[in-house]
Amino acid sequence: MLHKTLNIRGTLTSLDTPLVMGILNVTPDSFYAGSRTPSAGEVERRVLEAVGEGASIIDVGGYSSRPGADEVPPDEEWRRVELGVEAVRRLAPDTAVSVDTFRSGIAARAIETFGPLMINDISAGELDPAMFAVAARYDVPYVAMHMKGDPQTMQSLTDYRRDIVSEVVAYFRRRVERMLAAGIRRERIVLDPGFGFAKTAEQNYRLLAGLHELCALGYPVLAGLSRKSMIYKVLGTTPACSLAGSVALGWECLRQGAAILRVHDVREAVDTVRLFGMYERQVSL
Repeated sequence: MLHKTLNIRGTLTSLDTPLVMGILNVTPDSFYAGSRTPSAGEVERRVLEAVGEGASIIDVGGYSSRPGADEVPPDEEWRRVELGVEAVRRLAPDTAVSVDTFRSGIAARAIETFGPLMINDISAGELDPAMFAVAARYDVPYVAMHMKGDPQTMQSLTDYRRDIVSEVVAYFRRRVERMLAAGIRRERIVLDPGFGFAKTAEQNYRLLAGLHELCALGYPVLAGLSRKSMIYKVLGTTPACSLAGSVALGWECLRQGAAILRVHDVREAVDTVRLFGMYERQVSL
């Protein structure tokens, strides 16, 4: 049974209508140059823009996870995360915050400094085994993403023993068991199939076609494919020219049951959710 609410900062947020998570990259090297906000002024402008366009959650990242990204020292990652989360708390105190990190120390420090927030972990606890304990101790929403290797090695790890959808679903069955055993409550868990992480373009589309199978596990699913290479490489263009493709595939994610869209372009995603809601209501008549 799908959990229809997500507890963020003590407030139950309904998932009957999918949520839009706006990306705040406090980085100089994220794959989409238009999303980079390394300075305080750029961070503030991005926060106000995303909230004004309807983002339900702001996802703050201080470590680019693009393929081949450089290692970021923990102190520098924290400086970036602190800059981003502080801006959200100050400028949009009623907006939920997510911290995009695979380091348990960064997640714990953010929660200790700013209060309860969502942890968005690209490694589902694989890169830092202490992450599950942090999510359980602070009792916060935890997004677990599928990836093999790390950002430096993942694109060389695209061999799967069987159908990628079955393998990703089986992976999450195992990881969820470990999350629950570690004390993470079932209603705190969100799953992310990890589009673009250790997957070829063809594998990404097979995973998209089978996204409903992941949704069928009963946990909210976050879909993050905004402006990724699975769009711009197929179209022979660049991340900057991939908005239409992002909207099109976002609709398909919603159709298959995704509960959260993680995007660069908040207004367009909010409009997509609204139009999809109208479509669903008519289909159900």
